[in-house]
Amino acid sequence: MSTLYTKNGRPLRREGDRLYSRSGIYIGKIYEDRVYHPNGHYAATIIGDRVVYRATHSARIKGPSTSANRVGIATADRVPSAILGDEPNFPN
Repeated sequence: MSTLYTKNGRPLRREGDRLYSRSGIYIGKIYEDRVYHPNGHYAATIIGDRVVYRATHSARIKGPSTSANRVGIATADRVPSAILGDEPNFPN
């Protein structure tokens, strides 16, 4: 398990190729450096320890995925990043 952060510093939990919100909601599957929603549509790009939405990558699609929700994490927010891209639309 490792922790990634959104552009604005919200913590996300990574377990292998699966990504979960702070409250434990399944966000999607990770393929290479991209995150895809459970329905298979592009959700975000991973850059270092940050996850950002980039419109230039939004045409990508993978197969659907499923996973049970997990227990939430108690990790503090980080300082927002000036990295290129937008805050992904993930549940908290």
